[in-house]
Amino acid sequence: MGCGQSSGGDGDGARESTAVPAPTRASGYGTVFLGIDECSSFGRESFTEVPCTSERAAARVVARHDGGAAGGPPCPATTDFVLHISEQKPSADEDGDGAVPRGYACMRNLEAPHPGDPGRGGGPRTIVGDCVYGAGAGEVRETACDADGGRGGRAPEYRVTSAVERRADCPASTRLYVRLGGPEPVGCARPL
Repeated sequence: MGCGQSSGGDGDGARESTAVPAPTRASGYGTVFLGIDECSSFGRESFTEVPCTSERAAARVVARHDGGAAGGPPCPATTDFVLHISEQKPSADEDGDGAVPRGYACMRNLEAPHPGDPGRGGGPRTIVGDCVYGAGAGEVRETACDADGGRGGRAPEYRVTSAVERRADCPASTRLYVRLGGPEPVGCARPL
């Protein structure tokens, strides 16, 4: 995940929005495609909605929004991954209108690992407790806090210790500012 000292993250990162549409509410398996609290299976190239009691269930929807993630509300902080849902016009759909609208589902694995947890090195958002390393040109990328640089991982250089409204609110020990988004968009990071 990329985030810079003064620029935003990648397309799955948190974005600020002035108009926040209400999330689609779940009404039970199959009523809304991947509605809140519904589950999906993992696939090689696609994800399928399945009952959460199914042995194929692998992740649960913790938030669901219509439209694109770039201008929409951010996923909850400990989201493990984001599923982007393309608009479809299937022969049968959840509400009978002939369409599944474009949107995105914020997903949480049913079992560990949880890359969205603080310090785990993944998820669509950088949050307090996460570690980053310099990626060049004023940009940083998230990495696991316990990474040692082996097996393709990068060793962490900074840990985000707090989130504040303005840079001036960061503690004196701050050496890097990371854009987080949300009501406290500035991450205060200290060297490790």
